Amino acid sequence: MNETSTWDVFLAQHPEAHILQTREWGELKSRFGWIAQPVVEGKAGALILFRRLPFGFSLAYLPRGPVPATTESLALLMPRLDRLARQRRAVVMIVEPDLPQHTPTPESLSPLGLTPSRLTVQPPRTITVDLGGTEEEILARMKQKTRYNINLARRHGVLVRDSNDTAAFYALMQETTSRDGFAAHAPAYYRAAYDLFDARGGVRLLFAEHEGRPLAGLMAFAVGARAWYFYGASSSERREVMAPYLVQWEAMRWAKSLRCRSYDLWGVPDFDEAALERGFASRADGLWGVYRFKRGFGGRVERTVGSWQRVYAPAVYRSMTLMLRLRRAEAL
Repeated sequence: MNETSTWDVFLAQHPEAHILQTREWGELKSRFGWIAQPVVEGKAGALILFRRLPFGFSLAYLPRGPVPATTESLALLMPRLDRLARQRRAVVMIVEPDLPQHTPTPESLSPLGLTPSRLTVQPPRTITVDLGGTEEEILARMKQKTRYNINLARRHGVLVRDSNDTAAFYALMQETTSRDGFAAHAPAYYRAAYDLFDARGGVRLLFAEHEGRPLAGLMAFAVGARAWYFYGASSSERREVMAPYLVQWEAMRWAKSLRCRSYDLWGVPDFDEAALERGFASRADGLWGVYRFKRGFGGRVERTVGSWQRVYAPAVYRSMTLMLRLRRAEAL
């Protein structure tokens, strides 16, 4: 059995594993400058990524692992991960565990040689929608204004359709990035992401259209019991018909049809919920605008333990920190 199929067999035993730990995600990153290496040690596993850096060095990155997501699994895997990192001359290994914030991190991660890191790749805080219950119950948990906007889009005649046209999605994405200042991947990246996860029925590309004009689109993913909204785009035209609300709801309905139990809206400002509620009405910078949108869908504000690191070449690490910060936007 080859390494790839072994990893698939291992993940099949863990339906709660994060999408960033899947073979498909590793293959996606491998097409765009990373090297993906699955590691299994006993009942624990992890997909670790390596990015080449100048002068023969590399960056090691463990996104939302290990599997299962426990400190015990990470402790079991660390000797193997450490050896791999040293073999590839990693300057630093960044670990962003799929562990909730209330995990006793200093006591459990510091003995593994990990320290809190200022280098973050994925947003540590998110909003997760519970897909349990009926559709009516999910809608009832949303803010009244969000339910109203979903129904308003329908009354305006907005239609949501399934598609595989990643070029059209990229065109809509360009309009979004130009308007809101967000970064976007190359067109080939969205094509590859769609194709890799479509092979397992784990991706949906949806467009919300009004009178034949695409006004909003998103790409959502599902693996096991979980679903994620990673990429979204919207037009500046006809904002009054509320197309983004309806396309998001249809993505949740799709995830629920696959028996997913949660839908991760992926990324809000890294402040506690009280601060988020105080600030969303007056701030639009960074992720604040998307928080204003996402909060209405009735999810829970959740945070992981954040980013941790193990430094192998301290002098090199200090000199390359700025470059690593610039690279972090490439990870997702």
